[in-house]
Amino acid sequence: MLTKIREKFTGGVAIAILALIGIPFLFFGVNTSFVSQQFAATVDGSKIGLAQFEQAYRDQLDRNPTWAQLPDEYRLQIRQSILESLIRERLVEMHVVKVGYQISDEQLTATIQGVPDFQVDGVFDMETYKSLLLQNGLDPKQFEASQRRALREDQLRRAIGGTAVVTPAEYRRYLNLIAEQRLVSMATFSLGSAGDEIEVSDEMVTAFYDDNVTMFLTEESADIEFIELRRESVADSIAISENILLDYYEDNKDRYLQDEQRQARHILILFDDDEATAEATASELLARVQAGESFEELAQQNSGDGGTASRGGDLGVLTRSQLPGELGSAIFAMNEGDVEGPIKSEFGFHIVRLDSVLEQGPLPLDQVRGELLSELREREAEEAFRELERQVSDVLFDAADMQTISAATGLDIQTIAGFTRSGAAPLGSNQAAIDAVFDERVLLDGEISEVIELDAHRSAVFKVTAHYEASRQPLDDVRDQITDAIRTQEAERIVFARTEQLLAALDAGEEFGPAAEAAGATVSAPTLLSRQDAEADQAVLAQVFMAKKPSQNSPVTGQVANAEGGFTVFSLDAVLPGRPESIPLADRDRGKLELAQQAGASDYFAFVQALYDKADIVISQDALAAQDLLQ
Repeated sequence: MLTKIREKFTGGVAIAILALIGIPFLFFGVNTSFVSQQFAATVDGSKIGLAQFEQAYRDQLDRNPTWAQLPDEYRLQIRQSILESLIRERLVEMHVVKVGYQISDEQLTATIQGVPDFQVDGVFDMETYKSLLLQNGLDPKQFEASQRRALREDQLRRAIGGTAVVTPAEYRRYLNLIAEQRLVSMATFSLGSAGDEIEVSDEMVTAFYDDNVTMFLTEESADIEFIELRRESVADSIAISENILLDYYEDNKDRYLQDEQRQARHILILFDDDEATAEATASELLARVQAGESFEELAQQNSGDGGTASRGGDLGVLTRSQLPGELGSAIFAMNEGDVEGPIKSEFGFHIVRLDSVLEQGPLPLDQVRGELLSELREREAEEAFRELERQVSDVLFDAADMQTISAATGLDIQTIAGFTRSGAAPLGSNQAAIDAVFDERVLLDGEISEVIELDAHRSAVFKVTAHYEASRQPLDDVRDQITDAIRTQEAERIVFARTEQLLAALDAGEEFGPAAEAAGATVSAPTLLSRQDAEADQAVLAQVFMAKKPSQNSPVTGQVANAEGGFTVFSLDAVLPGRPESIPLADRDRGKLELAQQAGASDYFAFVQALYDKADIVISQDALAAQDLLQ
């Protein structure tokens, strides 16, 4: 869910960056204070901590459990890829801070409140917001800080993506491909039809049950009691005084250095087909501004820049590097309140007014207040949370039951019935909780676990009150499942054999229709398919348009698993070139926008790669190889 939220914040054209709001580890047999002091990589002197790297890796394993069973060399490649992503994210984060991108508290609030997942009946609901974050192991302050970073990075992404250009030749080729049609004959083999031919006997069912002794097992489970410690329970009571905030700002203001920035407005008169007329119009507008007419109203009524006209021509706050060319040179040579023009650029003629100048140096406290307060509260919450953990650990020395811990700390005891190795609500599939519950000392010896970190904001202690071994389900309870499995296996075997029969016949030169019928397929008449055919089987459609073009009198054949679970064999008989004029204008415009977005994404990737190439990056090979930390 939070991944989708991030996409809503950062737009459809986004770099593939891992969300660093993952789950911390419990390292059995490893000194975690030592681990937290190490680093996985340094990026221009900024450290990516080993604990942070391991969190990201563990998060990926949680999402893809089968990866844990891969050979070491493959898991090493996964770890390398994750670390590369963290490095690139850090480079972008450092760059946007360096050049002075900022997100105000008002912008952040409006963005979060606009997310439908946080709304009830279309209105932002604080309880829903906190509840959803809690379900994902997140503290609101940390989540808001991460979204502030994401929005700030999106400013950079949009600034780069907005300069992308699609050439007429590229656009024409795109339209030709989109409008292309392919004439195809298809033969479909259905698993359902083949399955209807199969009789499954009691002997087959019994043999399957006996041959698959590890199937049809009930999961091992336990009834548990647990006491949960939540960071949010201590964070809400923390207050930061103005003096502490001022001292913290003084100590950290060098993190917020900015180049000189300027805020200006402009009125753009596009060249169209008559440059002289455009210049005359611009000169006329300049005279009207100088005569006292409202610059903002003239921009709304006359500017050809659709992105700024509705805002009275406001270009926002920009650095010199963000505004190259003659327009930038003019703006950064003006004094506050000056109006100049016409200024010629590649788009047209501009009338410009400079509204304000922000000097070089640290950003003012008011602009970074929210971020600094979040950091201070997070630091204080961390100390209070760790103190609570220490208090629980102290009680554990003498506690024989959970009631003793609850009485000493004031924390409630919660219970879960039927907690399995896959987890259970409300803990979900949290691996740290699963490992703690199914530790032999807790599961079999009746001990209370140590304080276990569930994620960066929650810890817990566990006690098992009942244990249920895995057992095999009786044959009669799973007879229908076995019957279906046998029928599916046999149907797949039959369909595969018939598909091979048809392909062999086509290779021998037989006609498609008769050969398909002889093989028992359902044959369709030759059909003209387009790339956007919503009625066609999408798996078949994709394979058809990936196939090579047929030569004259020599169709191309292919096969693909279809959406119904069977197989489709096709014969590609002809390719009809696309006619762009047949595409509705709205679709053509949308296609051009998509191409521009793709080009913008490529430019952004190239920019990040340039940051990477120039950066001083040191990767800890020991950190990459330390896969035993997760065993």
